[in-house]
Amino acid sequence: MKKYIYSILLFVPLLSMAQSVDRTKSPAPAKAPLIQVASPVKFTLANGLKVFVVKNTKLPKVTATLALDVDGFKEGDKAGLADMSGQLLKRGTATKSKAELDEAVEFLGGSLFTSSQSASVSSLKTNFPKLMELMAEVILRPALSSDELEKVRKQTISGIESNKDDADAISNNVMKKLVYGANHAFGEITTVKTVNAIKVDDVKNFIKTYWIPNNAYLVFVGDIDPANAKLLAEKNFGSWAKGVYARPIYEKPAIPATTYVAIVDRPASVQSVVAIATTVNLTKGSPNDIPSNVMNNILGGGFSGRLFANLREKHAFTYGAYSSISPSKQIGMFSAEASVRNEKTDSSIQEILYELNIIRNTKVGDTELSRMKNYLAGGFARSLESPNTIANFALSIAVNNLPEDYYQKYLTNLAAVDAQKVQEVATALLNPSKMHIVIVGNAKQIAKGLEKYGPVKYFDIEGNEVAAPTEVKADASLTPTALMEKAIAAIGTKEALDNVKDVQLKGTANIMGQSLEMKQTIVMPGNSVTTMSMGGMAIMRQAVVNGKYSITQQGQEAPMTDDLKEGLDESASIAPEQLFLTKGYSLKIVGGEKVDGKEAIDLEVTTPSKKVSHRFYDAKTFLLVKTSKSEEVPGRGTMTQQQFYTGYQTVNGVQISSEQLIDMGQMKINVKYTDIKVNQGLKTADLK
Repeated sequence: MKKYIYSILLFVPLLSMAQSVDRTKSPAPAKAPLIQVASPVKFTLANGLKVFVVKNTKLPKVTATLALDVDGFKEGDKAGLADMSGQLLKRGTATKSKAELDEAVEFLGGSLFTSSQSASVSSLKTNFPKLMELMAEVILRPALSSDELEKVRKQTISGIESNKDDADAISNNVMKKLVYGANHAFGEITTVKTVNAIKVDDVKNFIKTYWIPNNAYLVFVGDIDPANAKLLAEKNFGSWAKGVYARPIYEKPAIPATTYVAIVDRPASVQSVVAIATTVNLTKGSPNDIPSNVMNNILGGGFSGRLFANLREKHAFTYGAYSSISPSKQIGMFSAEASVRNEKTDSSIQEILYELNIIRNTKVGDTELSRMKNYLAGGFARSLESPNTIANFALSIAVNNLPEDYYQKYLTNLAAVDAQKVQEVATALLNPSKMHIVIVGNAKQIAKGLEKYGPVKYFDIEGNEVAAPTEVKADASLTPTALMEKAIAAIGTKEALDNVKDVQLKGTANIMGQSLEMKQTIVMPGNSVTTMSMGGMAIMRQAVVNGKYSITQQGQEAPMTDDLKEGLDESASIAPEQLFLTKGYSLKIVGGEKVDGKEAIDLEVTTPSKKVSHRFYDAKTFLLVKTSKSEEVPGRGTMTQQQFYTGYQTVNGVQISSEQLIDMGQMKINVKYTDIKVNQGLKTADLK
């Protein structure tokens, strides 16, 4: 009984306090605290190498990173030299081949990484001293062999060639070149020509010029005592000779007198990559540093950004729209980017510019500002849980010449950012009337109407200005029927086509780095099975056999519709153009465009079920080179799928495409048939 009364007595004052709280008002924010950020142990070797040590014993592991203090590399006609030099560093030393070096690192259970301006190793504490010796050997005594350079060159060129089909990579290259200028270190583009110009002596001179101890930092993080770290630093890098490094000062890029539109014509694009960018006078630690970060995150820093809410949530133009702002000791950059449906390119530009003007001309609301500052404060607080953060903070302070208490006062300075300051930095840094609008997409579909944003210019994928693409026009005397007859004749003579009884194609389909088995079997007339499988297990199967239709994906059968049946019937024919002339299709020549640089005739095909697609035929050979079909997908807007046909081979008198690219925007499937056989005597019973 006494215990019960005591509990009530405890409850009474609490109830009284609760009644006195006005829950209709949010509690006032507490004063932002000064953060006690631990400082690493610091010392400098006689050769000028600055060493930081952050001890953390949570795991018996140590990481060491050597970082150069460099503001970009001016490479000129040898763009790519820095990256290739960084790769070459870890491809063998004076005493070890690449294979031997890799084996030594693997034996120690560690990792070794090198780049144009850094090198790092990581392993368990017990093996770390030996790994440090390997890193020192890589940096101080690299082999830099001609054979390994050729391997790096081949890989680099392969990446460049691959990026020619990547609209995002093209946009990034062209945007940097136009924003910074071709003669600025930040605006150079690595091309096949510049990569082929790089020699071993260039790499050696690069290493000699930039990789010097008096312009570098060695950072230890993990289970290591400062005294031990000093011994390892002295032992491995104490003999590293000083060098002379003259820090470059690049001329600041000119801001355009007026906003203009730069189009990179890419007829194969099913969507446009839109980027609106400008340089910004913004350095780390400047008065606008933290406020600009708040402003950018409100505008487009993530899922809660205004750009995302506008272009994706409100208008469904894109999967996502974002912005970024990057301070730099030389010159910073702001950009807002989105990949949008072709027909919404104009509207997307309009909405991005609208949001830029709104954040410049209207103060952000208290709730939105408070939410963003809380988000940034939370991210900062979580980062402090990692010992790497302490090292990164110390390195940032040293490299950017920041006040020693910059990060200790970060939350205080973040809390001090108000709506007025957000608007001020937006006004100071973002001027929508003087920006670069870069678009990578199908000029034929997107260019109309863009001149309202400024002069429209055209550029190639390397950022060189070119003439506007000319419109491809089909021969006015060519009728759809005549085109179909020419397309059928291009595949094979009537006798050759009549003699085809069965066709089987086997090969691979590469999807996002994974290789799948691809097989298509046709048994005339009108039977076909196509499968995509992995390890013998079918992932996709589509078939029409004896008039029965089916499409199965990962064990789930799709409901059959008239347009799917039409597509399966077309796939069961060597020359579907024969169906177009006899099965009630509506055909119309609507123009032309260039496909892989060659003129092609655009034929609009309407099926009996009223589904519309486009087929593109080479204007000289009349072989099919591309198909395109757009459909409305609930919740995702209009989706376009394109398929490109190349690598035609003549088999038993008929032309068959051995290579196909299926482009669905964010996903691409590369199909390559390596085994094509005709007339093996297959029957419908063989279609399993």
